[in-house]
Amino acid sequence: MKTQRYLLSILLLACYLSVFGQADISMTTHWYNRANYNPAFIARTDYLYLFTNVRKQWVGIDGAPTVMNLQASEYIHSMRSAFGVSLISDQIGITNVLNPSVQYAYRIAPNSEEWAFSLGLSAGIFARTLNGSLLNPVNLNDPALVYDNRTIYRPDSNFGVEFQGKYLYVGLSITHLFAIGKSDNTFENTSHRYGYVIYKNTNSDYFNFSAGIEVVNRLNLTTIEANSMIRFKQPTGLQAGPRELFDVGFSVISSKQAALILGYNITSNFRIGYSYEYDYALKSNQNGTHEIVLEYRIPTKASSTCNSCMVDPNWYF
Repeated sequence: MKTQRYLLSILLLACYLSVFGQADISMTTHWYNRANYNPAFIARTDYLYLFTNVRKQWVGIDGAPTVMNLQASEYIHSMRSAFGVSLISDQIGITNVLNPSVQYAYRIAPNSEEWAFSLGLSAGIFARTLNGSLLNPVNLNDPALVYDNRTIYRPDSNFGVEFQGKYLYVGLSITHLFAIGKSDNTFENTSHRYGYVIYKNTNSDYFNFSAGIEVVNRLNLTTIEANSMIRFKQPTGLQAGPRELFDVGFSVISSKQAALILGYNITSNFRIGYSYEYDYALKSNQNGTHEIVLEYRIPTKASSTCNSCMVDPNWYF
């Protein structure tokens, strides 16, 4: 109990300081859906795609971060374009962020569809609320603390590109374009840069395999994440190919976190996922971080009549 009080005090102080240039949301299961930091990812061909993940960090500690991410997008083959909407909620101690946005991506691909290149842009609002009445400091007269309620609204935009090949996916993106060049004390999020490379092989009738590495930079802080995942399949003998069943993955982050990722296909178009992340940098007992993922896709009429529209017939990781 004493340890939790110390952690809560540190967390609340960090939350107050973090309102000046807080980091992007951290989701272990972003390997399923990278659209919250790279809008080019929504150019997934010929179906309506619905995605949500919820992250509860440091379970058992009051004020610990809770993140919710909701996304919906649809690719229109005749326009080579994808349109999407996104809503991010990030509750950390006395601060709360709401980040709604609309997304657009344009897909360039040859007639053979052996590769594709997508450009994406999102635009929205970044709103942060600080509820100082929730503070419970040891020193009530600390001049660094603010006890009133404040809300700021800022325009927000992300940009990204992604190359999608038969075996290789490469992406680059930058978030919070309006914060580029601004200092880290302007009461808004700071710009982040993302780069990733993913190898994926779906040739086997029994499993898909992927391995990826991602680099994230914010000011003078850079983290590296490595991920590997295997998705088991069941041969069906049908022209559509084998049915995906479940997947197991593992991630390691240079900021001293490791995560186990699990997924199960309830139907061919509906998947549920879960991840458990352990932060071994903390010098105290913790209950870890949990994430739940729901994915659902609705095939469109174009997807049933265009066998060559997709880079491969299986879901992306």
